[in-house]
Amino acid sequence: MQNSKPPLNANTSMMKTIALWVVIALIGVMLFHLFNQPTKQTTAFAFSEFLKIVDKGEVKEVTIQGNTIKGTLTNGKPFDTYTPDDPKLVERLMAKNVLITAKPKDESPWYLTALISWIPMLLLIGVWILFMRQMQTGGTKAMSFGRSKARLMTQDKIKVTFADVAGVDEAKDELEEIIDFLKEPKRFTSLGGRIPKGVLLLGPPGTGKTLLAKAVAGEAGVPFFSMSGSDFVEMFVGVGASRVRDLFAQGKQHAPCIIFIDEIDAVGRHRGAGLGGGHDEREQTLNQLLVEMDGFESNEGVILMAATNRPDVLDPALLRPGRFDRQVVVVHPDVKGREGILKVHTRNIPLSDDVNLATLAKATPGFSGADLSNLVNESALLAARKKRTNVMMDDLEMAKDKVLMGVERKSMVISEEEKKTTAYHEAGHALVAKILPNADPVYKVSIIPRGRAMGITQQLPIDDRHTYSKEFLLATISVLMGGRVAEELVLGWLTTGAGNDIERATDMARLMVTEWGMSSLGPLSFGKVEQEMFLGREISKRVDYSELTAQKIDEEVKTIIMGCYTKTRDVIQNNLDILHKIAQRLLEKEVIDGSEIDKIVQEGAASGEAPL
Repeated sequence: MQNSKPPLNANTSMMKTIALWVVIALIGVMLFHLFNQPTKQTTAFAFSEFLKIVDKGEVKEVTIQGNTIKGTLTNGKPFDTYTPDDPKLVERLMAKNVLITAKPKDESPWYLTALISWIPMLLLIGVWILFMRQMQTGGTKAMSFGRSKARLMTQDKIKVTFADVAGVDEAKDELEEIIDFLKEPKRFTSLGGRIPKGVLLLGPPGTGKTLLAKAVAGEAGVPFFSMSGSDFVEMFVGVGASRVRDLFAQGKQHAPCIIFIDEIDAVGRHRGAGLGGGHDEREQTLNQLLVEMDGFESNEGVILMAATNRPDVLDPALLRPGRFDRQVVVVHPDVKGREGILKVHTRNIPLSDDVNLATLAKATPGFSGADLSNLVNESALLAARKKRTNVMMDDLEMAKDKVLMGVERKSMVISEEEKKTTAYHEAGHALVAKILPNADPVYKVSIIPRGRAMGITQQLPIDDRHTYSKEFLLATISVLMGGRVAEELVLGWLTTGAGNDIERATDMARLMVTEWGMSSLGPLSFGKVEQEMFLGREISKRVDYSELTAQKIDEEVKTIIMGCYTKTRDVIQNNLDILHKIAQRLLEKEVIDGSEIDKIVQEGAASGEAPL
């Protein structure tokens, strides 16, 4: 059996602690003896002398405590004496009118009395020593503002790999070189190549930029420093630049490693746009970051990765070769990518046999990875609420509707008149979307209030769209006008329910005229967007055209809107019977899908009601 002994460092630490407390005790005793001296000179009398003084009447008062007598003479001087058990002493003192005070005998030891009297002082000394030790062991925390707040994640802590990332295959291929270099740097350096010093991940929110960075660190098996862009800047001047230096110093110690800065636009904004001029704290931080990335000192083996969804506000010096050499664009996934993401997020979720992830992927165009993760989580919560043992397709569909349209407002009381208006409004959208050839197919129509909408007509494209034709845009505006036209033709009144439809249609028509060149004004762009770099958002649109051109733009917008309105009116007026059937079915079921609308339209066509 091996003999276990405490380590040498533990014994040394224990001895230092004991020595420290011994010093504290000695200091306490010295202070006690120093401050516990009597304030007045006390005269010690023999007992016989004390009796003579009493008989002469020179004693003013006495305090008797056991065999000890302390008192004061008539001239004010203190004295003390020790008396044997004399039963007649009190009578002699009273005969001379001496004020007598009696106290019980104090049997507590002197050191206990001293300890009790010195407890407050000892506590203050102990608190002071603990504070000083905390200052030493904490690395002078009171002066550590310039230390980096980066969190180091070692190989055993990083559990994310490329198997956990889906839907961004092109971005993963771009980052494969980074991983290969970190694993086999000689394969690249032997040919004279050098690895990019920085990799910038660009893309909309929720597309998996941070997850990609973690996966790169997990695949490469190197230390991973994670820090947010907002962690650099504090209220103290120069703190951001100091933290940048400390971050790269830690990176050199752990090289090869990856430093990841999330939301780098917090410190990497265009210089000269701040409120403090050249002495702005953000600019000092950015300048130090630029120097560390590509300055006189080399950072071999340290790869900087950063993520942002606002590359337009970054400083050009940050994006030049030698700093962020490679820019990886992470976009919204396509149908295949969405299916892969759904498979990743449902790996640990029990699914029923009726779940078809391919169908769900087609029904979620424009969803990001974060949206799909939220959808799967919501479906699991819905299934658990219904006390099911697995997640069914209905749960996924309800979760999708909740993410897209909001929560059902079941407690909302709707009158029959409002319900009828909503039904005809949504039926108008659905009918026009079904009849016009260039519109997206109708996926679902609902008159159940969700979020801020009384009803909704959901269209889903057959394939993901990346560009939009003029015919598609005109068909979309016509579909938006379908609700207003149906209210006008059938009900004979107008409501505010079409307000959002009119706003979207007008914005789309104005973009067709001013930016996309889809009008009689020709392929011209009117108006330049003014953006403030420091704020990073659109402030205003500069008018760079004449008043006559502005009038023509308004006329063109009106022409497009009214042309679509007239076309929509013709479509609905020629198919009123089909409109009534769709509205009645909505009033009965509240929710109908695209296949049911197709069936209603086909039945109407078979009965002689041929749609346009």
